[in-house]
Amino acid sequence: MENKRKNSRKRQAILEALCATKEHPTAEMLYKQLKADYPELSLGTVYRNLGVLAQEGLAVSVCRVAGQERYDADTSPHAHFVCRCCRRVMDMELPKAVQECCGELDREYGFIAEDCSLTIRGLCSSCRGIQAS
Repeated sequence: MENKRKNSRKRQAILEALCATKEHPTAEMLYKQLKADYPELSLGTVYRNLGVLAQEGLAVSVCRVAGQERYDADTSPHAHFVCRCCRRVMDMELPKAVQECCGELDREYGFIAEDCSLTIRGLCSSCRGIQAS
């Protein structure tokens, strides 16, 4: 028997809020955003539903920034850049060399690369300009 989850209003609202942003929010950020419209919403509910959405392939946990997990609704192959100064998380195209590496795994070892996560950390152009001044 297949275990099907009921798609709740809260889960749908969390997914819609996640899909509507490129900011890679934390659970806390989503909670604050949705709390006014869903007064009964708890932070635990947001965390649990983000886990469910990730399990179902509708969201991904990108990385931890300042001790908090960041999430993305864009599940297509891409990389992320995390600024160590302003702590923004930005989408990047997956570098061609990484794409080629995944193909090489198949040719060399017979592996099938199903997922690839690349997070680069450093200074974004805005913060780099501030530190150079």
